[in-house]
Amino acid sequence: MNAPFKNATLKQDGPRVLTFGCRLNAYESEQIRDAASRAGADGSTIVINTCAVTGEAVRQARQAIRRARRDDPNARVIVTGCAAQTEPQTFAAMDEVDLVIGNADKADPARYAADFGIDTSQKVFVNDIMSVRETAGHMIDGLKGRARAFVQVQNGCDHRCTFCIIPYGRGPSRSVPAGVVTDQIRRLVANGYCEVVLTGVDLTSYGGDLPGTQSLGTLVQVILRHVPELERLRISSIDSIEVDEPLMDAIANQPRLMPHLHLSLQAGDDLILKRMKRRHLRDDAIRFCEEVRRLRPDMVFGADLIAGFPTETEGHFQRSLDIVAECGLTHLHVFPFSPRDGTPAARMPQLQRSVIKQRAERLRMAGDEALRCHLDAGLGRRASILIERPGIGRTEQFTEARLSEDAGQPGEIVAAMLSGHDGAMFVAEAA
Repeated sequence: MNAPFKNATLKQDGPRVLTFGCRLNAYESEQIRDAASRAGADGSTIVINTCAVTGEAVRQARQAIRRARRDDPNARVIVTGCAAQTEPQTFAAMDEVDLVIGNADKADPARYAADFGIDTSQKVFVNDIMSVRETAGHMIDGLKGRARAFVQVQNGCDHRCTFCIIPYGRGPSRSVPAGVVTDQIRRLVANGYCEVVLTGVDLTSYGGDLPGTQSLGTLVQVILRHVPELERLRISSIDSIEVDEPLMDAIANQPRLMPHLHLSLQAGDDLILKRMKRRHLRDDAIRFCEEVRRLRPDMVFGADLIAGFPTETEGHFQRSLDIVAECGLTHLHVFPFSPRDGTPAARMPQLQRSVIKQRAERLRMAGDEALRCHLDAGLGRRASILIERPGIGRTEQFTEARLSEDAGQPGEIVAAMLSGHDGAMFVAEAA
């Protein structure tokens, strides 16, 4: 599960796209922008690319739709993305919405044509996502306003974690062939990108649907071998239990693969993990982190953790708190449990919202302390910082750093000394 974020890009000479959710959504929003532009859509079209990972994400999308209509009463408002796929009638019932498009069709230019869906008696065009068996490797030139590029290599999920609605929004797991991925990355590097992030819904399941013995690890090796001009490669959220030997080899021996992994842990107690229908246990996660650090001592870990899962006792929760230190986690994405209709977890005995909120805050505090320890340990070291916006960038370990605003332009990599921190990010001086 990826942490929800909102990134709104308003471009008056083309369709306006508002993005909620994961990095994959950010990548797909560029596909949507391109598709809608080719269909002739201009600034009078607003597309909301939604997220379904939590009830709060859906609420924020509805709020954005109302705001978009209020700010521009004459706009054509189109809703797509995971929440549009899983609950299309929720958005179709909104007077502010002109059209609802499912995930399978959101990169199809025909769906954004002015005469598509003109019959207001039908405003929902959502197909059976479970019948989709292919993920096209859409070519994009980059992500507007972003210093690093995201490349979709996988989509969908074949697993059924009891808390998760996303498989019903994304469909079955499917992979983009390695040749298409490397061609996309070459194109991005030629356009000036120094860093590329591989994204997917269940990234470590990559290759299972492709001919031969392909995997995320073999894909990483192919990219680094065939695109030598790429300076930095990252992989987004992974399921550690699926990590294969080629990926471990790349971690150990490929310095261009950045030393930061974000783990889909969700909990630190074995019983809760079983009730979540996760495929790893507590000791699996700890052993994985220990082995990766043995291979790559500078590796840091982020993780998704859910606070207040149904039936979670204080003892269960304490083991989630403890795993922050036992795995040496640095960057936490904390999710207060949010029941999603249609999932098994929504039918389990629920905790009081006040308890969930309090546990989420305790996890965040543990994450803040872990980050401070990481920042302390980095003082006096040299780092290569990718500038994201004037005066702000990220190190190889994905830790945020503040520099002088003239240190470099967004997208540039700057050599720097880590001279201090404010508890949340490094203070760095260009070397």
